[in-house]
Amino acid sequence: MAGHSKWANIQHRKGRQDAKRSTMWTKLIREIIVAVKLGGPEADTNPRLRMALLKARGANVPKDTVKNAILKGSGKLEGVNYEEIRYEGYGIGGAALMIDCTTDNRTRTVADVRHLLTKAGGNLGTDGSVSFMFKHVGYFLFAPGLSEDEVMEVALEAGADDVVADEEGAIEVVCEPSAFEDVHKTFTDKGWEPEVAEITWKSDSETVLTGEDGERMQRLLDNLEDLDDVQQVYTTAVIE
Repeated sequence: MAGHSKWANIQHRKGRQDAKRSTMWTKLIREIIVAVKLGGPEADTNPRLRMALLKARGANVPKDTVKNAILKGSGKLEGVNYEEIRYEGYGIGGAALMIDCTTDNRTRTVADVRHLLTKAGGNLGTDGSVSFMFKHVGYFLFAPGLSEDEVMEVALEAGADDVVADEEGAIEVVCEPSAFEDVHKTFTDKGWEPEVAEITWKSDSETVLTGEDGERMQRLLDNLEDLDDVQQVYTTAVIE
């Protein structure tokens, strides 16, 4: 069954990441450091690190930079002590936001996030105020052009839970986080390279925003993602 178009939103996000490569590298390096700190330096036994390294390769982060990040996470090189924080709140039109941060200064980060939300007419919420609206999943998005029926057959056999095509023919595949690597390998073995392949928080509901509201929400999302301390922003907003 066709859903709202995610394609334009994803293309906007990817375009901004390409344009701000240095910022994206900063976020990926922090993710590697934290992943190593929490789960160890061996990718074979650390799924979060495997995912971080996959993203770093996709973003062409230099190998020496990745190696140094692993050493910092292991404590073998001096580095900044990062902590992870999640903020929850609301943006334009009541759209829910979950904002995952990695920071060395909690006071600075919450002030920056609150300022952007307030300036846009949104607000910070309390812990748990919106997180119940999101589910932790493996997520893939394919560009228009593949057969929905073929993707569905392959994906479900590989362990995926759901396959949905949007209005433009882009195909979303959702699976349990534990099935992500098997499903991903199945796709790459078929020669299918998803535009997006990640473990993420996907909203159970959608807040559709159009016109000026959509533009304001997109600016808010862009401004949040421009903060070095912000790793990921998840939202119920669908901008059309």
